[in-house]
Amino acid sequence: MPSYADQYRAARARNEHLRSPLGTFESTLSFPLDDFQRESCEVLQRGDGVLVAAPTGAGKTVVGEFAVYLAREQGKKAFYTTPIKALSNQKYQDLCAIYGSDHVGLLTGDVAVNSEAPIMVMTTEVLRNMLYAQSSTLDSLGYVVMDEVHYLADRFRGAVWEEVIIHLPESVAVVSLSATISNAEEFGQWLDTVRGSTTVVVSEHRPVPLWQHVMTGHRIYDLFADNTTISKAADIVRTGGAEKLKVNTELLKATSKRGAPKRGRHGKGHGRSGAQRMRRAPRPVVLRSLEEEGLLPAIYFIFSRAACDDAVSQCINADVRLTDQRQAQIIRAYISEATASIDLKDLRVLGFDTWREGLCRGIASHHAGMLPLFKEIVEHLFSMGLVQVVFATETLALGINMPARSVVIEKLSKFNGEQHVDITPGEYTQLTGRAGRRGIDVEGHAVVLWDDGMDARQIAGLASRRTYPLYSSFRPTYNMSVNLLDHFGSDRAMSILESSFAQFQADKSVVNLASKVRRQEKALEGYEESMTCHLGDYVEYSNLKYRLNQSEKKFSRDRKRANRDAVDSMLQLLNPGDVIEVPRGRNAGYAVVVGKPQGGFETRVGVVTLSAHLRVVGPSDFDGDVNVVSKVKVPKHFTGRTPQERRDMSARATTALDEGRPPRSLSSSKVPDFQRRDQERDEIERLRKAVESHPCHGCSEREDHARWFNRWVKLKKETDSLRHQIDSRTNTIAQRFAHILELLADYGYVAPGQDGRPELQRAGEALRKIYGDRDLLTSLALRDGYFAELDPAALCAAMSTLVFSGKREETVFMRKYPANLGERVTELHALWNELTSAERRHRLPETPVPDVGLMWSIYRWARGGTLAHSLEGSDLVAGDFVRATKQVIDALDQLGHAVEDATWRTGCEAAINLIKRGVIIHELDSPSNGDEESIISTDEFQEVSEEE
Repeated sequence: MPSYADQYRAARARNEHLRSPLGTFESTLSFPLDDFQRESCEVLQRGDGVLVAAPTGAGKTVVGEFAVYLAREQGKKAFYTTPIKALSNQKYQDLCAIYGSDHVGLLTGDVAVNSEAPIMVMTTEVLRNMLYAQSSTLDSLGYVVMDEVHYLADRFRGAVWEEVIIHLPESVAVVSLSATISNAEEFGQWLDTVRGSTTVVVSEHRPVPLWQHVMTGHRIYDLFADNTTISKAADIVRTGGAEKLKVNTELLKATSKRGAPKRGRHGKGHGRSGAQRMRRAPRPVVLRSLEEEGLLPAIYFIFSRAACDDAVSQCINADVRLTDQRQAQIIRAYISEATASIDLKDLRVLGFDTWREGLCRGIASHHAGMLPLFKEIVEHLFSMGLVQVVFATETLALGINMPARSVVIEKLSKFNGEQHVDITPGEYTQLTGRAGRRGIDVEGHAVVLWDDGMDARQIAGLASRRTYPLYSSFRPTYNMSVNLLDHFGSDRAMSILESSFAQFQADKSVVNLASKVRRQEKALEGYEESMTCHLGDYVEYSNLKYRLNQSEKKFSRDRKRANRDAVDSMLQLLNPGDVIEVPRGRNAGYAVVVGKPQGGFETRVGVVTLSAHLRVVGPSDFDGDVNVVSKVKVPKHFTGRTPQERRDMSARATTALDEGRPPRSLSSSKVPDFQRRDQERDEIERLRKAVESHPCHGCSEREDHARWFNRWVKLKKETDSLRHQIDSRTNTIAQRFAHILELLADYGYVAPGQDGRPELQRAGEALRKIYGDRDLLTSLALRDGYFAELDPAALCAAMSTLVFSGKREETVFMRKYPANLGERVTELHALWNELTSAERRHRLPETPVPDVGLMWSIYRWARGGTLAHSLEGSDLVAGDFVRATKQVIDALDQLGHAVEDATWRTGCEAAINLIKRGVIIHELDSPSNGDEESIISTDEFQEVSEEE
């Protein structure tokens, strides 16, 4: 029994806690704080910053809400930042429910509500732009909550998080909320370095136990033996190794039996052809099994938009129904009210009938290609428990609170834009983290669908691993560089960049590399002794052989390059209507030229193949000559955007070939330099004689020396590569900044000041206010008159080329452009070619090529066309069109403020007003007050378009 003194001290501590801000805050909650939540809040109460790393659904946001509470108590402002607008809207509603809408504001890319409120919710880009603009909204700021801070690893937008962390005033306490990461201590050390005292709080405990299952056929098995949850499995792996983890023996038997070859009459297997292949269970079967097992509601992850929509159709066709008649009536009524303002023609384009039928059955899809309003309706109905299954892409895994009892993962691989890759343990944890939300479910369930070729132990390893480090994606951009230069000067800017997490990680890795270099240098000394030859200098002999080998390779490369240049020259002579023969590549066969050749690093020509596909060919598709075999007439208004146009063109080419219609003659002035080739042949012959006459050439131990020499060469290359890595990682961020300033100086954006240091010039001012992947190209286009004297609809189309990024190469060119913009697009491509040449020269990544794939759609929309008419003939789906149009709106707003010209700004606003209508602005329960003042128009609130 504790002494009276101990009891008195404990009682006094309890009373002090109850009177503290944390005690008062805790008394407003309907649940007790977990240990990690309490520890994190105590850190904030002490006045320090905190990094909280905990599993999805563990309740990290309570710490952020306590920071907001502290700000209110101290009379300071609190900013709550999120990576995507949907999360911002959700958190805005949550905080309004606590503090009232008068005290909470919202800032996203296209909405501003109560922008001077003491509590502001915003996307991270908005805060970054406020910091660069030195906005007065930052006055009295006390706390910044950075939700989903692990998003700084995102290669497209992650740098924004680091910019905010670095530039926030020292007086601001930063609350960083992250999913569980394996290098939280490293990230915390960096935060401590740049922000001052920062405590790292890590919790791997899930408040809702998560069970892992595998579904084979119609049956769902536990993945692990002995009632092991995923968290317990991770603990077993961490303490005893993966071999200590026990996989369910029933699952192993079921999967090995089905995958084994069938036995013949004499007990012998019939090989591959006799194996009973194990296929994934059909989606309707999976849903019925989940319903029978009581595992609904569920989120069913499929890494394909089209497959999500197909899954809904499959379930409708299989007559799967997960709602009763009353629920279906409620859903139908809600949908009718929410979509009442959308034109019926637009609803038909959106596949409204199938979408509504699925919802009424309790089934829906959710992905970025959907209309935002449709996604919000799905989210709302799911959160109300009316929708039981959502087929979703991985974007749903990011933070949006859609409670589900179970998560189904159809495949353990996905297409990353280039190839199919296995999902990582971090991605797996993010996906399964949606199952079993705190305060809603007693337990959560993750189900992987078994397919041919899977391995149960591999799934177990994926589910139990907890090794997913956070790597910085921070790299200086043109816009970032001019803002840093303008606000801080070159020296301070260098210092700021060197304090980034990217540089912090690079510097730590240098220590290990240097140690490895020292070890390899000692090994090289031993190799040099072993390869010594008594007849002569073996290194000299090997160098001669190496030079001979390199000269022969160079001769071969030069010959190929000469042929390539000749082909490139001939491609430039092609005209629309020429029928050419493409000898190799995926476009092999006959094709009709339908677009003028586009110059650049290499000439590219748009063609229609005989199979009626629109393609682009270049020098790599030809062996050494461009063979024009016939000619056809290309209609004046041909665009190639519709299947019918392409089929008609293919038929014309087939007819011309059948009739033997003669081609135009084609001749190139590009002639190979035969004199230089003769000189190269002479040098090769001289080196060959030098090798054969060298004393070491006749050594009886030459082969033994060669083996040691080859080892020496290989190790020396590795060592030199390590030295290069050390050099490149030392001040690598600052070096890139220096390269950017050099390139900007070429364009007159930067020049030496009186003290000799770089200074931003008037020509570069516009670039400060332009954000995006093509920021410098947009600034140069503005300078060169690309947008000059365009009517508002044409301005929208022109702007789209610098914003849109499609998935197909065909969008590089078009046969016919809206508003006669073809000549301007050609000039823009020339400007891009010049810029990318400069970027290669300064060793900088190349700016993406302008993309014309949105031009016709947005031009029609700006001219008042319906959604159906605007999307006609394009590969765009409604959600992509809406998102891309919002990006154009953001870009036009940036452009309007990039130049101090009222007339220009009015023109940009007029263009915005043309496209900011209908489905573009319609959202469910939008927090906007509907006034014109709600539209962001000041510099500090410009936001780069979000990739949800």
